[in-house]
Amino acid sequence: MDSGDIIRLTASELSGLIERREVSPVEAARAYLDRIDAVDFKFNAYLTVTREEALRAAREAEEAIGRGEYRGPMHGIPYAVKDQLWSKGIRTTGGSFIAGDLVPDEDATAIANMKRAGAVMLGKANMTEFAITGASHRYSSPRNPWDLNRFTGGSSGGSAAAVGTFMCATSLGEDTGGSIRGPASWCGVVGLRPSLGRVSRYGLMRGVWSMDTVGPISRTVEDAAITLGAIAGHDPRDPYTWDAPVPDYRAALGGDLKGARVGVVTDQMDDRHLTDPEVKAAILKAASVLGELGASVEEFSMPLAADAGAISRIIMAVEPSFDQREWVRERPQDYGHEARMLLLLGSLMPAQAYYKAQKLRSMVRRNLMESMERYDVLVSPTYGKTAPLIRDDVVITSKEMAVSEQPYLVRRIFNLSNVPAVSVPCGFDSAGLPIGLQIGGRAFDEATVLRVAHAYEQATSWHRERPREA
Repeated sequence: MDSGDIIRLTASELSGLIERREVSPVEAARAYLDRIDAVDFKFNAYLTVTREEALRAAREAEEAIGRGEYRGPMHGIPYAVKDQLWSKGIRTTGGSFIAGDLVPDEDATAIANMKRAGAVMLGKANMTEFAITGASHRYSSPRNPWDLNRFTGGSSGGSAAAVGTFMCATSLGEDTGGSIRGPASWCGVVGLRPSLGRVSRYGLMRGVWSMDTVGPISRTVEDAAITLGAIAGHDPRDPYTWDAPVPDYRAALGGDLKGARVGVVTDQMDDRHLTDPEVKAAILKAASVLGELGASVEEFSMPLAADAGAISRIIMAVEPSFDQREWVRERPQDYGHEARMLLLLGSLMPAQAYYKAQKLRSMVRRNLMESMERYDVLVSPTYGKTAPLIRDDVVITSKEMAVSEQPYLVRRIFNLSNVPAVSVPCGFDSAGLPIGLQIGGRAFDEATVLRVAHAYEQATSWHRERPREA
């Protein structure tokens, strides 16, 4: 099999070939490294490519498999990782000049778990500055696989671009306010935010600590399932992880949706400022497909969904400003404008505002938990609009500019509640840009979220479309 065929395989397909020794991990790693060399100058998906380390890990995987020591579906699979996670002996910038020379002396647990599973890290993926901004890239702006002039989404845009342009088989991202699901939606791939505590955050550069989660961005739901299976689990070094069994997420996939209860969150879908009519139509069509697969589908409203954005914006300003208070005080000029303004805002925020936001957050979570008594999953647009044109680091000069581009706020209810949610491709707008369907569920019930997403994916063909730029 030639390298062009290898990189077009899903991680799950490649895994089967590696297990049967029809493709070697070294062949796979070289195919992806050659692909990075050939096209990443257009997409800026990587900040650091670890060619020698990748080939060494691939040879080790090949030798282990040759000895009959096959470790599972991620063994020999080449992947990218957001540059927010520590990597031993490899520069980890957090997307910022401030940490541009940081070389950790140990791996983040998620990377250590991927190594334990035999996966092959190709390099560190591009991201917005410290994962706290929406569009501020200090090194270069990742480019969208469907249109080079379009944004990939923040903050895990490099991971999504690498997956969408066949520069890795799967990847790791991090989601605070939608930083896995948003890029997945805009790049036409799959992105899963796990429950807080399902995946260790040890070695993750803090963005917003009460909401940060590590999770997969992949080409298919099955690929996301096997990637999550490799990184999930209790970690004594992260007291937030739950000491609970990790299901076989891949085995949970398959079958129809008879008996499944689906709630379609309609809040904001009728607001043309927040949701494009083409996006709304795609989501409602996707919901009807779930109904055809046997699920009961019902539209409903969550009263506090529209407040999720305001609540999360306060938390997402205050927490990083506290964590980075010394840098903000001593090196403000080294931040990009958007990050600097956010951190200064957070440092000036009254304690009462943060306390009020946390009280409202508990109400949002209660609202969601009550909804989950009626439904097994909730669906909505991942983003109300498709990928916008790339813009420079935002210079906020007025209140009007600060509020002119609001995200699709229903996405934030899952962040505030620390429960799982996935984005899967569900169509394209008239400009040929991808639309994402968001599916959220109960805490630690990633298996159900993935099962519903997989059923939808297999009933449609959106995930088989290939980006015109890739």
